[in-house]
Amino acid sequence: MSCFERSWIPWFCDIHGNEFFCEVDESFINDRFNLTGLRELVPHYERALDLILGLDPSGSTGEDEEEYLTRSNAEEREARTLYGLIHARYIMTDSGINQMITKWNNGDFGFCPRFYCNEQSLLPIGLSDIPGISTVKLFCPKCMDIYMPKSTYHQDIDGAFFGTSFPHMLFFEHPELRPKRSVDNFVPRLFGFKIHPTVYE
Repeated sequence: MSCFERSWIPWFCDIHGNEFFCEVDESFINDRFNLTGLRELVPHYERALDLILGLDPSGSTGEDEEEYLTRSNAEEREARTLYGLIHARYIMTDSGINQMITKWNNGDFGFCPRFYCNEQSLLPIGLSDIPGISTVKLFCPKCMDIYMPKSTYHQDIDGAFFGTSFPHMLFFEHPELRPKRSVDNFVPRLFGFKIHPTVYE
């Protein structure tokens, strides 16, 4: 379905590979205070914002088809970047956190591959709040470690679209959801005897 046949935000979130994103409320986007500082990070900021809010015209006069497609593709990339940066701020709010909790409970972010974490649900996290630095990782609140997403679609998502603080804010606001820290660890053995760490030194 084309993004022009319905609102851009649900269209974007329904794209295969964008399952980690929640739908940012348009009222949050329309409050320009929430967008402070983003203009400097996204080329053609106003055009990208209009596209997200459905204010962008679907056509343009004075362009041939190739020029139109080139411009449209560039604006689409910029809109996705802007939405991602807005998304990182939105999921720090009560509404955003609640949406992400629902996705977390549904296992939308995957499960910890560590055996002793017993398939603990993961949460998305970035290693930088600056776009273009690193891709999204998945945080396990049980072993307190991070992992690469399994899907190659998710491995290309910018980590700045989730930020470095989201999981910690979630558990700060909802401490009752924090799982107990895993205390079990694998102990290497040789013929039944524990291997002392100094053996490998």
